[in-house]
Amino acid sequence: MASSPKIEQDSETKVITLGCRLNAYESDVMAGHARDAGLKNAVIINTCAVTNEAVAESRRQVRKARRENPDAMVVVTGCAAQIDPSAFAAIKGVNKVIGNHEKMSPLSFDPEFLEGSEPIRVNDIMSVAETAPQFMGSANQPLEKSQNRSRAFLQVQNGCDHRCTFCIIPYGRGNARSVPAGEVVNSVRSLVAQGYNEVVLTGVDLSSWGGDLPGKPPLGDLVRRVLKLVPELPRLRLSSIDPAEVDEVLFDLLVKNDRMTPYLHLSLQAGDDMILKRMRRRHSRADVIELCQRLKAARPDMTFGADIIAGFPTEDDAMFENSRSIISEVGIPWLHVFPYSAREGTPAAKIPPVHGNTVKARAKILREESARLKAEHLKTRIGSTDVALFEETGIGRLPDFCLVKVDSPPKSGSLAKVEITGSNSEHLTGTLI
Repeated sequence: MASSPKIEQDSETKVITLGCRLNAYESDVMAGHARDAGLKNAVIINTCAVTNEAVAESRRQVRKARRENPDAMVVVTGCAAQIDPSAFAAIKGVNKVIGNHEKMSPLSFDPEFLEGSEPIRVNDIMSVAETAPQFMGSANQPLEKSQNRSRAFLQVQNGCDHRCTFCIIPYGRGNARSVPAGEVVNSVRSLVAQGYNEVVLTGVDLSSWGGDLPGKPPLGDLVRRVLKLVPELPRLRLSSIDPAEVDEVLFDLLVKNDRMTPYLHLSLQAGDDMILKRMRRRHSRADVIELCQRLKAARPDMTFGADIIAGFPTEDDAMFENSRSIISEVGIPWLHVFPYSAREGTPAAKIPPVHGNTVKARAKILREESARLKAEHLKTRIGSTDVALFEETGIGRLPDFCLVKVDSPPKSGSLAKVEITGSNSEHLTGTLI
């Protein structure tokens, strides 16, 4: 499943973002570097490699950028460019390809650098060991507020040490590295001072944060520190969590601290134990169900999202049914469904595949199941009141991830109390209180 590109542009530079929230964060950083360097008439395409379709869409966006900006400097970066830089450099009209590590450096966007030297600047991502400050703003160089985003996405971790059999992303992001807690706190404090009312902590493998730091602190320690040291932050959200790595400190914060949003996005991938084993995941079906039941019991308004793969190699009808049924058993209204896409170089690509038509049909079933659960969840919110964070589209986002539309919404980034009056299959409707 390809991601829809997100385009941001100031007077000088256009940034096209594909893929994950981490890319969205990094695009903001690159836009700032380009602006500070005085880069003019440039297009930066931040690519995605999570599926073959994502790579294909990245290529399409590169070609489109050149067609629509014939005189611009075209710079390609992101995971797809990191994994196969020569392929993107070979696209007619591409001026420079830079790697995922290099794109965080201000020097990469110096006009003289882009005009000269070799067309590819991509180093071995597996050799990268540094953490801050290249991932994020420091106390001396605080992150700047995006004019096009109501929530702040803050990268606190990069890379992944796990080698799930289907995943190519470690080869685009490298091994796991964590940003020290002090740097995170400084950046959160800076973002709140700039007017952000919600910060989203994000990373390639967010729940592994701290594993490479002295003492190996768990993610819960970071979250606790942010909440304690930045009391002026109204709302803290996590991007995606591995179900096998929810430590007890994090669990307690999720269920007891009302500044933590009652929403958890799970890196589920499958609901069948054999498929999970063949994926080389570290959780079982029972682990996921137990975690979600514990969270719901302790905080009844907790809701869930998840990533799931349809049609993983060897998946038969019974295995697929286990994936379908876990969605309703747990209650997952916010589901990202990925039809399995074999990535060359991964172990799963060597396993006998499921027929393509079957993969598509199963993906459709999963999406329909999620849509049904989403509609049901939205109906349960009618008659309640909650505080919405209003986004740049004029739509409010509730803590449990529901969208709500109101007449005459407040400005982007504002928090406002809303009475929920109705719903459809996609969002709630309400009235400002």
